[in-house]
Amino acid sequence: MKEKLYTIEVMDALKAADECPCCYLERKMEQDTIAFVLGASYMEDDIRAETDRAGFCRHHTKMMYDYGNSLGNAWILKTRMDRVRGLLKDQAQGKITGGSGALSGGKSSFLSRISGGIRHSGSLQGGKKESGSWMKASEDTCYVCRRFEEAYGRIIRTFIYLIQKEPEFLEKLKASKGFCLPHFADLLEACQNDFSPEEQQKVIPVLYELMEENLERIQEDINWFIDKFDYRNKDADWKTSKDAIPRTMQKLVGGYPADPVFRQK
Repeated sequence: MKEKLYTIEVMDALKAADECPCCYLERKMEQDTIAFVLGASYMEDDIRAETDRAGFCRHHTKMMYDYGNSLGNAWILKTRMDRVRGLLKDQAQGKITGGSGALSGGKSSFLSRISGGIRHSGSLQGGKKESGSWMKASEDTCYVCRRFEEAYGRIIRTFIYLIQKEPEFLEKLKASKGFCLPHFADLLEACQNDFSPEEQQKVIPVLYELMEENLERIQEDINWFIDKFDYRNKDADWKTSKDAIPRTMQKLVGGYPADPVFRQK
């Protein structure tokens, strides 16, 4: 199978023999973006303008703190705070003078202005609820989250392309450890949307079989992990169950609960 530029990342993820290749790619992109934001780019006006506008969710703010680079964090926080304070002051003055603002649900809401017009959940738009909801805007517009969301569609489309066009890829997929349930659901939905009925009949049963086999494997590991606490098994081998807890968590909800903190090298 001839690899192309946009397929390399997916093939690399499969070669990693992870419990979920999409989780593997998500972690890599997340870490790469944190390193990018806190690398030399924090001194570039256009990049910091983007991060000022989008902000960061709680999870990625914590990752930035853990990553290190105190000066980079300080610059990002300074200019983000400048933006928030300026907009808050403008909004307060607009409300006092009767102008449309976050508390009045007008088009020029504080929420939309603080996020630079970036799309956010409908529950934060308009009406009385909007008076305090601007504070949560960065949870919906997070710079790191958006970078991955934009890439994630490409990743799923690449899986679909490889399954359709490269017979060898389906065989490689069958030899893998499958996916976590959330990413499997996304892949399954894409297959149902993009495949012909004939393709669906050929591919979807293979994907279900792949998941069933690997869920059974994980189930056996977590069962044996529990059985090892029986005094009768204290001298028995752990087999492949020592890390059964984080792998089972990943299989069910995605992510890497046992990962060490990601720090600047």
